[in-house]
Amino acid sequence: MTVDPRTPVLVAVGEITSRVDTINDPIDLATEATRLALADASAPIADRIDTVASPGILLMRRDNPAHRIADAVGLSPGRRISCPVGGNTPQYLVGRLGTDIMAGTCDAALIVGAEAGHSARLARRTGTVPQADPASGVDAVMGDDRPGLSPIETAAGIRFPHEVYPLFESVIAARAGHTLDEHRVWLGHLMAPFTAEAARHPGQAWFPTERTPDELSGIRPDNRLVNEPYTKLLNSILAVDMAAAFVLMAAEVAADLRIPRDRWVFSWATATCNDVYFPVQRPDLGRSEGIRAAGTAILQGCGADIDEVRWFDFYSCFPAAVEVAIEAFELDPFDRRGFTITGGLPYHGGPGNNYVSHSIVEMARRCRAEPDEVGMISGLGWHITKHSLGLWSASPPRNRWVDADMTEQQAAIDATALEVVDATDATETATIEAYTVMHDRDDGPTSVPVYARTENGRRVVARSDDREVASAMSGGMFAGHTIDLKPADEHARFGTEFELT
Repeated sequence: MTVDPRTPVLVAVGEITSRVDTINDPIDLATEATRLALADASAPIADRIDTVASPGILLMRRDNPAHRIADAVGLSPGRRISCPVGGNTPQYLVGRLGTDIMAGTCDAALIVGAEAGHSARLARRTGTVPQADPASGVDAVMGDDRPGLSPIETAAGIRFPHEVYPLFESVIAARAGHTLDEHRVWLGHLMAPFTAEAARHPGQAWFPTERTPDELSGIRPDNRLVNEPYTKLLNSILAVDMAAAFVLMAAEVAADLRIPRDRWVFSWATATCNDVYFPVQRPDLGRSEGIRAAGTAILQGCGADIDEVRWFDFYSCFPAAVEVAIEAFELDPFDRRGFTITGGLPYHGGPGNNYVSHSIVEMARRCRAEPDEVGMISGLGWHITKHSLGLWSASPPRNRWVDADMTEQQAAIDATALEVVDATDATETATIEAYTVMHDRDDGPTSVPVYARTENGRRVVARSDDREVASAMSGGMFAGHTIDLKPADEHARFGTEFELT
């Protein structure tokens, strides 16, 4: 098969997981992953790298990471790029930089990121947070830098992913006919295979321990409820010290550098598409039209079928992210192929924006070992918001490489956004669509945030801080119940005892 000489091909991978109880700087971790990747190419490639791109570092923050990493490794790229928040970033960069490679404006790109969340925690305990010297320059910025939630959502106390994803989970649970308690048990069965995969990667996974469904879903002192239905072991873990790097270049450059053919892994197709950006405006909080659209685009773009995919790595910050991907592709939740090649963010570890670099590294290994097979990777940013998907194989793409144009699909999704009720106008009744019962580490149920729909179809965010209401709603299923809204200074309120009719 003739390969377009500008086809993007991955030629080098490297990653590191550091479990030592000494304080690592994320730039040092990223530097080591880069050195491992440069060695993995089995040919000198450093001088041809003209672009360094890095997902943003969340914990032990370092500004301008692309400048810092390039300088530390001794690279002299013409472009140095960093990105805003988004777990989709590494796969997104494959699309953006792959387009540049096809156009001839980039020959070889290093994509590298790191997190030192474990070290950041150690540093806070000891009061020795390391400082960094000023970077040698300012990175160009690539990506969507909008915040993940609207002001009306944050005003209601919904601020962090571990508070948002349980809301999505309640919609999925209601659709399945489960109470929150029943659904938590089901989630243990869904996620147990992820722990088994993590256990197969003792050198990479932060928690390489296979666990039973009951160990994941059972409530115990070491596995408390966080926000229902999620226990601690069903949450992504950010406090890890990890870095991963890979190099993407034009096929003709790889040939010119005489990189052995058994190092090559082709990007077949990529696509990026958002759901309605803010969750409060999404018509269905338990599905992802963005994943569905991007997945359809990459399969059609390279003439493939979902049944041909041998390996999946669906982004797994929380179970809901996995479930909406399964639903988007109409797969069996217990498909024998499984949905992770690393163990996922709760068990492999969730190094912030850079997790997908680790899944790309592992996908490259698998493709090299079985060159005729195809793998799919999904990256996800914010709250089931930003989606970047890609297909990978050591065999050349059947069609010309494509980063799918999603303009029409994105416009169609954006057009479905709901009108939102301002908190000061919340004086009517509404039907709960999504909710979670938030738990204090020691005191149990504390509050209940909800997304609800008014009789005229508008979406409202409300919250009850009545502990009796929170206790009464714990473990059950109240999606579909009616609440009486009351305006408050910052957000709508509901419930003093049982205004749940």
